[in-house]
Amino acid sequence: MSEELNQRNELSTTQTNHEYGGSEIQVLEGLEAVRKRPGMYIGSTSESGLHHLVYEIVDNSIDEALAGHCTDITVTINPGNTITVTDNGRGIPVDIQPQTGKPALEVVFTILHAGGKFGGGGYKVSGGLHGVGASVVNALSEWLEVQVHKNGEIYEMKFSRGKITQEMKVVGKTDHTGTTVTFKPDPEMFDTLEYSYDTLHTRMREEAFLNAGLRIQTVDLRPGMEQEDDMCYEGGIKEFVAFINQNKEPLHPDVIYMSGAREDSMAEIAMQYNDGYNEIMVSFANNVHTAEGGMHEEGFKRALTNVLNAYGKRIKVLKEEEKVSGDDCREGLTVVISVKLTEAQFEGQTKAKLGNSEMRTLVNNVVSEKLEIFLEENPGVGKAILEKALMASRAREAARKARESVRRKTVLESGQMPDKLQDCNERDPALCELYIVEGDSAAGSAIQGRDSRFQAILAMWGKMLNVEKARADKIYGNDKLYPLVLGLGAGIGEEFNIDKLRYHKIIIMADADVDGAHIRTLLLTFFFRYMRPLIERGYVYSAVPPLYKLTRGKQQRVAYSDPERDAISAEMRGDNSNVKVEINRFKGLGEMDPHELWETTMDPERRTLRRITLDDAVAADQIFTVLMGEEVEPRKDWIVKNAQYVDNLDF
Repeated sequence: MSEELNQRNELSTTQTNHEYGGSEIQVLEGLEAVRKRPGMYIGSTSESGLHHLVYEIVDNSIDEALAGHCTDITVTINPGNTITVTDNGRGIPVDIQPQTGKPALEVVFTILHAGGKFGGGGYKVSGGLHGVGASVVNALSEWLEVQVHKNGEIYEMKFSRGKITQEMKVVGKTDHTGTTVTFKPDPEMFDTLEYSYDTLHTRMREEAFLNAGLRIQTVDLRPGMEQEDDMCYEGGIKEFVAFINQNKEPLHPDVIYMSGAREDSMAEIAMQYNDGYNEIMVSFANNVHTAEGGMHEEGFKRALTNVLNAYGKRIKVLKEEEKVSGDDCREGLTVVISVKLTEAQFEGQTKAKLGNSEMRTLVNNVVSEKLEIFLEENPGVGKAILEKALMASRAREAARKARESVRRKTVLESGQMPDKLQDCNERDPALCELYIVEGDSAAGSAIQGRDSRFQAILAMWGKMLNVEKARADKIYGNDKLYPLVLGLGAGIGEEFNIDKLRYHKIIIMADADVDGAHIRTLLLTFFFRYMRPLIERGYVYSAVPPLYKLTRGKQQRVAYSDPERDAISAEMRGDNSNVKVEINRFKGLGEMDPHELWETTMDPERRTLRRITLDDAVAADQIFTVLMGEEVEPRKDWIVKNAQYVDNLDF
């Protein structure tokens, strides 16, 4: 049995024979206000909130797996965009819950904060942040049905918008255990009811990586969209790291795996270096993605830096007074950190930061001990890692010198702005917009057509540096990128300070063709690698210029797609099919008159912008590696498949 499976089983041995009954369900408060304020419980009522419903139900099944009682989970998108989640766990308790005198199954689905996660002994480790999953999903569903296979019988209960429509009853016999939940999201609650198979599959794949040996299936049964995936990773997070690095060139062939436990807590770490320059650190606590890091990440960083410096001096790669920094040690590193603990404390605005200080100590101890052993047993790998860290250190020093040189040349400290920037009059960053426009012709129209009170224009020209393949020192000397760095005013990389940002709306305005897509990709890669908080804060947008202008007499309209063009054309003709509607395709932003550019692409009352978002670090890194890497075919395939799936927001 693998080391990670042993660790997981050791953690759950005290639970394996524990009877999971109604007395384990602890009631904290009633189900109220969920339908009035759904965003408080699932984040939003947009597409992300819709998918969050599925995650809440799956989390309950994952908790059964963490406790050692579930090996298979299936998530199915049914025709009509209903969802079914099935597991082979112990089954939700159906006996009477002492505090309420009601069946525990009813309590779980109708009372907020009711579950086996609040000290009743049901779960030592739980992935649910608040234990609100089943009841919130029930409250936000037009209908929900649950079947529990337990005690040789099938128990069934039905609900509608949180209210019981069928009391719990026995509907058949069974020879296995488990829970099946089927629900239909309430159209009164959500902006969209269309589930994305790719979104669900990506999240379930992550769960399968985090739970070595757990089998998770995703199935889509919608007509014309049928597909399914069966995922089970015996290697756990080792396979997760290999998956993240699949489009990169590894520095060493094998993923380094380390794990350890203390009392009821455990930590596992998998890491592998590649020949790139970017660090990818993905961390989890009880399977919850801790996007803002926390104590477990701090413990890893501290141990990695100390171990590499000590090892470097021991093998004489580093001189006695020489030292590599933490950033140098993590250049080109992909690492997944997963910790399991009984009382996880989450901090931060989005509850995505782990605050348990004991996990810093545990992770630090595990990495300090296990990584030192690995380096001693694999001297070739150790030397390669240290040489990469030393190269990063030298490049960092070169970047510092380049930065100072540029500052002297451009009088950066005095606030001088680049020649290509036409600034706005407003000085409050929250009210300012920066349009990044390719080409002097389009920039000229934008400058004439803009509202100079709050809209600034920065002209870019030609193809810029591909930062996927460059270090920071190359950026400071780049005549295409550095004016942008200068204009934004917040620095790059480790020096980036979002408080100094001069614009809170950064809009990429490029033509709707292949060259425009390339420019957008290069800019987004730059923002992602060196100014990631811009995207995380939602400050980066892509302008959506119209594709067509339709004219009938003095009446003019614009269309942003072929279907919209056809619909507007039919509307302009009305009942008279013989009326001629002239349709002209815009060839580029530079060919638009200033007033056309303002009316279609820059006027906040009428324009359409697409906000650039990061759903998660792993997916984003894969996308940018594909888009800006060496392989041409994966990039072409991705652009063709995904160009249409960007968040449309009108501003």
